[in-house]
Amino acid sequence: MKSILNRRNTALSGAPSRILAVAHDAATQRAVASEAASRAPQSAADSADSAVTPPETSIEIESRGEPAAGAAMPPEGAGGPRPVSTLHPVPVMPAHLNGRPVQIADGAAFEALHAADEFMTFRVYRCFAYTVSLFFHPSTLGYFVALHQESVLWRALKANDLDAAGSAFHLMQEQATRLADGETRRVQLVAQNVELTRQIEESEAQAERLRVDLQRHAEQEQTATGRQHQVRKEVALLEAQRIAAQAQLNKAHRALHQLKVATSEGVPHLHAR
Repeated sequence: MKSILNRRNTALSGAPSRILAVAHDAATQRAVASEAASRAPQSAADSADSAVTPPETSIEIESRGEPAAGAAMPPEGAGGPRPVSTLHPVPVMPAHLNGRPVQIADGAAFEALHAADEFMTFRVYRCFAYTVSLFFHPSTLGYFVALHQESVLWRALKANDLDAAGSAFHLMQEQATRLADGETRRVQLVAQNVELTRQIEESEAQAERLRVDLQRHAEQEQTATGRQHQVRKEVALLEAQRIAAQAQLNKAHRALHQLKVATSEGVPHLHAR
């Protein structure tokens, strides 16, 4: 029994341990190798203890080789996961325009100042239902840019100088123009449809006039044909009447000539002196 234990200790101290193969990284392998090297000079002293204390299992070595939960993460070159930076919310309206401070104004306060007629209007842009205005507040030397939809306040900005207010005004002007693109297209389409309807009505009316003209022409042509036929009949009848009258006239002329001749026979012939 003792010889078997000695051979076991000799294999553990001198021969390479198979338990080291379960280490997952280079740091764990170095730790296990140094531990094995430090254990080699004391193999004789530990031979008695090894019979009582069992060797470490692979599970214990793995748990010892893995870093603790609170340990620092390895550097990026060691292959560890990279830290994720914290995300911060981004405001919808930028806090600065062209390096000049622009802030979102309180809607109720703006409407109160506007109702009290404390603003001076510098610029106004209207596009269908949207209106962008640039106001100056003399009491505070501040500038306000407001966007209204159907005369209802939608958004108001406050600036400390005219340049920043002008930049905000141009931004809102572009926004109002984009919002009114659909309205612009709708108005254009309505006008185009009205124009097309007018052209269709004019074309149909012109076509109807042409049909009426063609029908009138056909009726007049038919009437003229019938009239010509009637005229030819009348002309033929009149020609026959003329021939009959001419014959009667010739007969009357002959009878008259005969009567004149008969009358002339009863008159004596007188010789001129």
